[in-house]
Amino acid sequence: MSRPAKQSTEAEIEALETLCERVYGFGLDVSLEWVDGFLTALVASRRVVLPSEWLPKMLDDTFERAFADPADAEQAMAALMSRWNVLASQLDPEQLLDSADTLRLAPLMFTYDDAARAEIVAEGKLTEEEAEQLMQTGALWAEGFSDAMEAFADDWPEPDLETEEGRWYDDCLSRVLALVLPPEALAEHVQANYPGDALTRDELVDDACFGVQDLRVYWLDHAPKPATRRVGPQPGRNDPCPCGSGKKYKKCHGASAAD
Repeated sequence: MSRPAKQSTEAEIEALETLCERVYGFGLDVSLEWVDGFLTALVASRRVVLPSEWLPKMLDDTFERAFADPADAEQAMAALMSRWNVLASQLDPEQLLDSADTLRLAPLMFTYDDAARAEIVAEGKLTEEEAEQLMQTGALWAEGFSDAMEAFADDWPEPDLETEEGRWYDDCLSRVLALVLPPEALAEHVQANYPGDALTRDELVDDACFGVQDLRVYWLDHAPKPATRRVGPQPGRNDPCPCGSGKKYKKCHGASAAD
């Protein structure tokens, strides 16, 4: 039976937003929406990516500079891991398989109006074209997702379009990355994939979320295979130790193996 997915509390979202503002103040242009997209790609990936791997890719050395105090760093990591755990619940493969038609992923996205776009353009932060593209619901989230894919390119191989599975994988990706397409390219995407339909932005966001859920399930059958461990022949107890110490194996490295 399908279990309800976890949801981030207002306090957890506020803590994550505070982290983003702190990092932004140290010169790294990130937003809550971008971070959520980056984390979503990590959770949806074909393997478990450890924080020690993804934190430098996500926030480079700015995290250490912004949270130099150990207590602050611990709180900041707690905010990130809290969101990670929520996303892991929403993208639990077992639950997705039990309810394939249920939308479980609930991304953190902003909605912008024309006045907000005009203000950003007036401040010189974006051009009108950039504002029209990036200040659409889900655009920064999809950009974060895409940046995580680029940061861990080995975990996101190019789809093999000669196979049905490869085309399905490509379709999942295209639904996610469609959110960051400029208007003309997005219109072409909709026309090619949904001929005769005029999808709203909310429908495109839902379609992208289903794409992420499908990707999570896809990786169940396409996870990287663990490297085969080859164990060479072991020396006898009275043979010279292969480390070159001149001692017998039983008196050198063989002693620890026997403990």
